[in-house]
Amino acid sequence: MTRTLLATLVPILLLGACTATEAPPATDTPATEAATETAGATAEPTTGTSADALAAAVSGDWRDPANTARDRYRHPAETLAFFGIAPDQTVIEITPGGGWYAEILAPYLRENGHYIAAVWDDAIEGQPDYRYRLNKELRGKFAGNAAVYGTPEVRVFDPKAPVFGPAASADAVVTFRNAHNWVAAGDGAAYFKAFFDVLKPGGTLGVVDHRAKPGTDAETMNESGYLTEDLVIGLATSAGFELAEKSEVNANPADTADHPNGVWTLPPSNRHDEADDARYQAIGESDRMTLRFVKPAAP
Repeated sequence: MTRTLLATLVPILLLGACTATEAPPATDTPATEAATETAGATAEPTTGTSADALAAAVSGDWRDPANTARDRYRHPAETLAFFGIAPDQTVIEITPGGGWYAEILAPYLRENGHYIAAVWDDAIEGQPDYRYRLNKELRGKFAGNAAVYGTPEVRVFDPKAPVFGPAASADAVVTFRNAHNWVAAGDGAAYFKAFFDVLKPGGTLGVVDHRAKPGTDAETMNESGYLTEDLVIGLATSAGFELAEKSEVNANPADTADHPNGVWTLPPSNRHDEADDARYQAIGESDRMTLRFVKPAAP
């Protein structure tokens, strides 16, 4: 993604400046995202350039206001442009929660591509309650709203033995603020191997996650929710990927990554004493790595 394209997108997409207040459950879970459906909302056709189509998806009035308020922290247009996501691709999003990025990706891919939400298998009992709840929210968001989302696919997988689809069937896999969950559970290598398997040769893996300081030990990473870039890059390259590029689009230099309740001290979780609220709101959401990997093309 060129600097010119990013510069074109940024002024279009300054959509919200309020502070998010949503908080996840006490365990390491994605934030609860409202599954509000906008009756009668219709996505604009994804015609014109990829940048135009992406801008239209990000600015869509079907998006939950609580989600658009976080654009200033999550930079969806710049992030997806950096990953090179095109509107005619087959894209798998891993554990999209209640659908923060799905509200953008499904409409963006509706006309010429294919959006797949890979979610934990509801049929497997004994998982944390939030998994069942978020899966229900995501399906509710898509239901009866084909004018916006088209026909996105919700594809289930076993979290202890992940498989995301037929081999070499996807153009891109993207995952946002999830890798720390897999690492803490000891499943990181299995996930990255499954990403590699489902991607076509030359396909893209895009990863965003909370960034720990270089040299942070494993115990601290597991407790804090922050991962070092070296750890994530090591998991990806061990699975066969090549690191294509890093981006600082989701960096936050104000985040010291050493808060009393880990990353969940900061917005949107806000797990801190009320007296400290102004301090943590001033920091904002976490400092995040944004990494683009490529599955090597076949000889």
